[in-house]
Amino acid sequence: MKRRAARILLLLALAIGLALSLALIAQARSGDDDDEGRSIRGAGTTIVQGGTGPPSFVPILTKVAFNWSNGSGHFECLALAPTGAPAGRPGSGNFETNVMYVTGPITSVTRRGHTTVLRGTSTVTGEGAGTNRAFTVTYTRGGPGATLVLEVSGLTFREILLEGQFS
Repeated sequence: MKRRAARILLLLALAIGLALSLALIAQARSGDDDDEGRSIRGAGTTIVQGGTGPPSFVPILTKVAFNWSNGSGHFECLALAPTGAPAGRPGSGNFETNVMYVTGPITSVTRRGHTTVLRGTSTVTGEGAGTNRAFTVTYTRGGPGATLVLEVSGLTFREILLEGQFS
């Protein structure tokens, strides 16, 4: 009877050990894999850090959206600037001027922890205009305060999410 109980305990310990090992392997793989079978998405309004830069530092807001599921997806980014009224004047907060639009399919997704990298090719209008422009988007998951970096047409835009969600 004691031998039988010892065997059952040994088998139970082995089964628990195997289950824990498989869970650790699956968790380790999920951070480095191409997200071929996973679904990601995000959309929101961001502000470009430093706007247009010196000397004027005109603010830039973007409307960004992306999705990826079952090995395919799309990225969209519309950059808007104020209508032209100087800061402090009526109309200076109206973001109605389309300064750049990036649109294109996502060709790969890589995740590492809370950071995801999207790569693809795009059509760009306005600043950096052209077709078949490679783009890279690196974002952190989360709501307002999450970050996104868009690299396209030799330009880099560091953005902070104001409204929306990146998942």
